[in-house]
Amino acid sequence: MLIDMSTSRPGTPTQPTASTRRNHDDAPDTTALFTRLAALEDGPERDALRDELVAAWLPMAHRIAGRFRDRGESIEDLRQVAALGLVKAIDRFEPERGAFESYAVPTITGEVKRHFRDRMWALRVPRRVQELRNKVRLARRELTQNPGSPEPTVADIAAHTGLTEDEVSAGLEALESFSTLSLDAELSAGDEGYSLVDTLGSSDASYDVVVDRESAKEGLRRLPERERAILYMRFFEDMTQSRIADQLGISQMHVSRLISRSCARVRDEVLGQRSGRGTSGGRTAA
Repeated sequence: MLIDMSTSRPGTPTQPTASTRRNHDDAPDTTALFTRLAALEDGPERDALRDELVAAWLPMAHRIAGRFRDRGESIEDLRQVAALGLVKAIDRFEPERGAFESYAVPTITGEVKRHFRDRMWALRVPRRVQELRNKVRLARRELTQNPGSPEPTVADIAAHTGLTEDEVSAGLEALESFSTLSLDAELSAGDEGYSLVDTLGSSDASYDVVVDRESAKEGLRRLPERERAILYMRFFEDMTQSRIADQLGISQMHVSRLISRSCARVRDEVLGQRSGRGTSGGRTAA
């Protein structure tokens, strides 16, 4: 705090005035305006005075926004966020509590930081992980600020911050997760280059077939021998219904009904087992 001592007398305490309390050129003396604002009711006069205060302190808000440049957000957007913080500070400020600048600076800074925390992540990340990221980032900066300092290990960061190594690892992962990478991003150069999407696996439908077969085994075992034989001839030996009917000495229509009835029975048993397991699991969890 800068105080002009040129006119003070020896042994006489000097009281800081509104003008000597200013820390920056963009911190105007608006004490009288805030006093008037606090006394006014809602209406055109109050709105005009509020706009005057916003215009007077806007350079300070822009200065605070400038501290966060080069972090992936345009300076114009940062200034808008800082201006919003300034409006909130003006609306909430109580003149009897002290200097406006002391209240406005942390309010505006917090608004800009909140913008980065809530709006700048490409994916929604829990606040706890965001806080771990910030702690790890600051710790790495502090541990490597001296020239020649080696890159700190997870254990070094944990000792410096008081976090566990698992928490440090989560923070380090979050450092690389602020923005997303396109699936079309090239991972290697040259004629044989490939993109990220080329490294991703895909679902294999064969797994579903295996699950269905294993689920149907018990139901097939419980079928009568003739119906099992019919299903085997139809689906494993690829015999037509007419040929099956000739071999068993029954009508093709009878074969068709037996196949439909057997398949429906096995299907119902499988679905009933799955539903029973789901219900049982739900009761156990409860």
